[in-house]
Amino acid sequence: MENTNRKWWVLITVSLAVFMAMLDITIVNVALPKIQKDFSSNFSNLQWVLNAYTLVYAAMLLPVSKLGDIIGRKKVFLFGLGFFVIGSLTSGISSSDLWLNIFRGFQGIGGAAMMSLSLTIVTASFPEKQRGLALGIWSSVVGLAISAGPLIGGVLVDSFGWRSIFLVNIPIGIVAILLGIFFIQESERKSDEKIDFLGFVLSTSFIFTMVLALIQKEIHENYLWTDWHILSLLVLSILLLVAFIITERIVKQPMIELSIFRNWSFNGANISAFVLGAGLYGGFTYLTILMQNYMGYTAFETGVKMLLISGFTIILGPLAGIISGKIGNRWLISGALFIGAIGIMLIRHMIKVPFEWSYLMPGFVLLGISNALVNPPIANAAMSSVDKKQVGMASGILNVFRQVGISFGVVILGIKLTEGYNNSLNNHIMKIQSINTEFKSQMLNVFHQAGAFAGSLIFDSKQAEVFKQMPAFENIKKIVFSAFNSGIKEVNLSIAILLLIGSLAAALLIKEKRTIKDHQ
Repeated sequence: MENTNRKWWVLITVSLAVFMAMLDITIVNVALPKIQKDFSSNFSNLQWVLNAYTLVYAAMLLPVSKLGDIIGRKKVFLFGLGFFVIGSLTSGISSSDLWLNIFRGFQGIGGAAMMSLSLTIVTASFPEKQRGLALGIWSSVVGLAISAGPLIGGVLVDSFGWRSIFLVNIPIGIVAILLGIFFIQESERKSDEKIDFLGFVLSTSFIFTMVLALIQKEIHENYLWTDWHILSLLVLSILLLVAFIITERIVKQPMIELSIFRNWSFNGANISAFVLGAGLYGGFTYLTILMQNYMGYTAFETGVKMLLISGFTIILGPLAGIISGKIGNRWLISGALFIGAIGIMLIRHMIKVPFEWSYLMPGFVLLGISNALVNPPIANAAMSSVDKKQVGMASGILNVFRQVGISFGVVILGIKLTEGYNNSLNNHIMKIQSINTEFKSQMLNVFHQAGAFAGSLIFDSKQAEVFKQMPAFENIKKIVFSAFNSGIKEVNLSIAILLLIGSLAAALLIKEKRTIKDHQ
């Protein structure tokens, strides 16, 4: 088949793989209640259905990128697809939450290989003049998968049960494997290069412990950053990073050429990817909680409304890839992140109790435009700012920054939500005149334990039965909703700050792109 057609089939193949890999980060959220019911699982074990995938996925992004450079990108990409399909099958037939968590980790290995190497394969398959469009389509798939997860998950869970969210990957994965075997060309192997095993262990351990520390903070809201469960992991992560840097400076064939970080455009793209993950994608978690737990939307209805953000990627994503070639990545990234900051501040300004969809809609439109425009130039800026021999590792690093950003954002934004929620609760409940101080303290204890995520559900619980008999019940309910509003305003402000930091970093650091030679 002539190269003109082959490259588009390559793009279709990697897009299928990337869609599955990114979808599995968000799709599981809506299935958790059904999984909990089936396995009679506790909340802590249930959280690991999400975190096992994320943790292994983040830790394996760099190693699989390097492995692709050494033994061939096509080979590692297809092995990754195979791992993912097997992990999906075993997850779908799991007999307990323990086995599900183990198989989700197995899935994460495949997801990392698919995600990391797909960007490199697309970059190498397209000539410079078409690369912007190709990366635009690739980035659109990434953005669509992350934001459409709740909708697709809701449809599958409601129609076929929770196991379907894993089993649906099998036919798609098999098709992608067959297409990959036929259309993807193997890259030039660096047969003289050896695997840096020490660098492999240190880099994987560094990312693993850092993300695990963030996950611990997410699961245990009562832990302070100085709690030994978190602090020990963070200190260990820093020590492993230092050891990794020293190792990479002295070994003959390092896993990462540290000189790549002397490139300011590359650094600017990574900072932008990090704040996009932390701000926008991390923020999706709390927008979903707002719509489901406080506005009363079902998982499916929430997913439909989130399409207002993800839907723009289908139209504007490929267009953004073309525009970045015209005006440059720098200003497109900076402008897109700035639009996102305006969108989230608009939501912050408009939102109030009782919550209504009209308060979110204008901001969602701006967030959708921002999400659609920003991913393609970030990928383009990172991949076009490095030498041809570094594109594999550049892809891995970019994906690590994005994924760690998501984990960081979920934790930091969750802390801001809880702080705003608790402070508002304390202030307003203690001001109620018709209730004695002792009972106020009991109420606060119930609401603090339930947390900001509980929403309307707390008022249907056995703990809240006693509150319903009180004359001030409706007032208490309004106070709880107002407390969440205070928390979500703190979250929105934090998201805006993150996006503005990214906008400024892009404007200051990213320079005119350099050309990568067109072939593997």
